[in-house]
Amino acid sequence: MAVPQLTEMPEPQYVMSGEGVRLATYTWGPDDAPAVLCVHGFASSCRDNWVATGWVRALTRAGLRVLGVDQRGHGASDKPHDASAYSMGAFVDDLRTVLDTYLIDAVRYAGYSLGARVGWQFAVDAADRVDAAVLGGIPDGRPLARLDLGEARRFIDDGTAVTDPVTRNYVTLAERVPGNDLAALIALAEGMRFGDMSDPDPSRPPQQPVLFATGTDDPILERSRMLATAALHATFIEIPGRHHFNAPGSRDFRGPAVEFLSDGWISGELDDPRG
Repeated sequence: MAVPQLTEMPEPQYVMSGEGVRLATYTWGPDDAPAVLCVHGFASSCRDNWVATGWVRALTRAGLRVLGVDQRGHGASDKPHDASAYSMGAFVDDLRTVLDTYLIDAVRYAGYSLGARVGWQFAVDAADRVDAAVLGGIPDGRPLARLDLGEARRFIDDGTAVTDPVTRNYVTLAERVPGNDLAALIALAEGMRFGDMSDPDPSRPPQQPVLFATGTDDPILERSRMLATAALHATFIEIPGRHHFNAPGSRDFRGPAVEFLSDGWISGELDDPRG
């Protein structure tokens, strides 16, 4: 049996944010094709979320250009240790800066988890920059609020064992991706907890066509469905048998999303999640 060829990971091209945070970006596909901006989840990276799972390969085969970014605190981007660096405004401004640097007026957006939360806000606050969006596993409010910051910091400082189950799960998640900086991710968690990273506001939803997708085994399933109901031009799909951390690798997610991003949203044939 032939082994599928993996998508090549190019060297990052760096973009500088307004306050001097260096952001790693990556591109695939022809420059004149419609662009999809792919934004990963917490403790992940462009490589982990979109390349290793086959998304970049599928999107480029569909004739699309892919622009990937490692969000601040992740991948090959700078990783500030100050919680104030991780505001929603900073994440949204980073994406504006990336598009401006690449001279791209508007994109089709693909985001998962943290990338979906940022994508909701980007589609609202920079509506002219987003034509349509796929928002997978969009978080339920402050998703890291249950993390015990004290335990996480003691683990970083002296290796004290983490006993809180939620905190242990997040530490394990953070450590599974090579190059992750746990101190930066804890700062991000604190910024999300005490800053402006609250629930997506259902009274101010994206106006663009949006495909929402969440795993059937993900505890945030019904919350994600509610957000889809609040959006004006949305459809919602369940990803069968997947939880929050393995949903990006599902063909039941990738297939409909690629079809949607390949002009599928233009037809207007979206199922109304209101029923």
